[in-house]
Amino acid sequence: MVYNPIHAKLEQLSANCGIDEVTLKLAICLFASFPLNGILKRLPDNNIRLKCYFIVAISAFYIFGILNLYDGFTTLFISTIFTFVVTRYYQSTFMPYVNFVFIMGHLAINHMYAQFYATYDPTKIDITGAQMVLVMKLTSFAWSYYDGTLADKKDLTEYQLSRSVSRHPSLLKFMAYAFFYPSLLTGPSFDYADFESWLNCEIFRDLPESKKPRRKWNKDPNLRRQIPKSAGVALVRIAQGIFWLVLTFLIKDYVYTDYIFTDEFINVRSFFYRIHYLFLLGFSYRLKYYAAWTISEASCIVCGLGYNGYDTKLNKIKWNRVQNIDICRLELAQNTHESLEAWNMNTNKWLKNYVYLRVAKKGSKPGFRSTLFTFLTSAFWHGTRPGYYLTFATGALFQTCGKLYRRNFRPIFLAKDGKTPLRSKIIYDVISFYVTKISFGYLVQPFVILDFKKSLYGWKTVNFYIHIGILITFFAFKGPFSKQFTNWLKSFQPVQIELKRQKKMEKEVAATSGTLGSVIADKHEFERDELEGELEHAMDLGIPSVSFDKEQFDNAREDLHEFRRQYEEWRNEKGLEVEEANLRRAYENFTKQLQPQHRRMSFSDYSPTPIRKKE
Repeated sequence: MVYNPIHAKLEQLSANCGIDEVTLKLAICLFASFPLNGILKRLPDNNIRLKCYFIVAISAFYIFGILNLYDGFTTLFISTIFTFVVTRYYQSTFMPYVNFVFIMGHLAINHMYAQFYATYDPTKIDITGAQMVLVMKLTSFAWSYYDGTLADKKDLTEYQLSRSVSRHPSLLKFMAYAFFYPSLLTGPSFDYADFESWLNCEIFRDLPESKKPRRKWNKDPNLRRQIPKSAGVALVRIAQGIFWLVLTFLIKDYVYTDYIFTDEFINVRSFFYRIHYLFLLGFSYRLKYYAAWTISEASCIVCGLGYNGYDTKLNKIKWNRVQNIDICRLELAQNTHESLEAWNMNTNKWLKNYVYLRVAKKGSKPGFRSTLFTFLTSAFWHGTRPGYYLTFATGALFQTCGKLYRRNFRPIFLAKDGKTPLRSKIIYDVISFYVTKISFGYLVQPFVILDFKKSLYGWKTVNFYIHIGILITFFAFKGPFSKQFTNWLKSFQPVQIELKRQKKMEKEVAATSGTLGSVIADKHEFERDELEGELEHAMDLGIPSVSFDKEQFDNAREDLHEFRRQYEEWRNEKGLEVEEANLRRAYENFTKQLQPQHRRMSFSDYSPTPIRKKE
């Protein structure tokens, strides 16, 4: 191991201050980014190469100088260089999938190594955290570049078109994207299109000239810097991050995981106390993420990457492009969907746009195949610890229960139009808020504990009450008496009472008006189906809703049959031979550019022959 004087000094400082080494190093990297970003944003706007060299140099200083992560760099570099090479030289419709399998497989191997073989070292940073952020960047880049090189883009969505990349970046620019120091360790992740737009200052094209600051020490008074001032917004985020960071250290002396395994917790404390303690335990676990993500977002705001357009109506700049968490929305959420949507927002975007929608069959809505792959991707991305799977599996069932309650209980507190809230709706809102908070305290315990047996014991201390509630809910809404139960609930719903009245009127009209009565009946039936068929939200963090309806099983069987049919069709059309030819051509192009006369080309922009999809 190479002697590192910076590392030695930090070890000594950690011992003197009583702060663990990992926390100290992370804090230094997070807060050092702010003055460094002040330099970065003041580099010449059109000198892209200088900006990239600066980013890569600072990242190298963080990794080797402060963090002392030589092995960790190797891990990140392997994934980065693989994506660079495979996207550049492998021209095939399978390219994004090959890249995804390798990058996710590499992460899964490191997760398993950390779980089963590595000895826990509290003084060393676990590189899998940074690798998880990198996985989102690299897999999204592969898809974006694939979209940009398609000859026919008519099947792409508006989001896919806006993120597509038509020219392959140089190695330097790609390394600057992958190792962007303000978000290297904690995120947030972002698309390459956003990074390149920021790097070229095209991201600020809608900003009025009056909002662009003048460059000091310049002879031309009209010359302005493209990146607007953001100190005020960033300081607010920094203050918030410091608040959550201080609260993290204060609360750990009063709320900690080991307490739930004591005899006092299970034998002395009441059930009411225990369920609320689990809620506080989950809240205390989130605090470190609140601090890290908020400070990291502030760092991206300072350098300008957080810029998300100029609101002409409010005369205000929006700085939420890389926002990763909405703390107020999360803590005040009244249901599972709102909670998950506000947590780790960039991961939600990644799973939706680069897994969920990508696996779906072209021209059809995402089905079982998309749900399954997204769930597995999210689970493997988080890690291989059993606790993750306990939380995700139970969360899927709980989310379904939430939708059943919302669909059947919420209309009781709405007017007959199904939208206007009644005065009594405050009761529904308060109960929903309380149940969501308490339930999440239960659901996330395995996510905190990770160990399988200990996680089950943690649930046992509160008598598995959420699981019992899930069983009762499914029996009530999916059991033999479900129809009678839901009809009884509808008798309290103003909208259903109104529909019942209209149905009675339809019969009377039909008896006297003939054809007119049929038209009215069809109209009200359509409106009723539209109202009852509440929009099902896409998965958040890969956690699906699970209903054991026959329709869902039929859709799953149909999706699996279609997947098998597509594979057989590809095999019969000699798909394997085509891919062998693509791989051979990729290898030839790669080795050709490594030859001395072509060496410079490996660092220049590159555009391949457009990829044409098979009809």
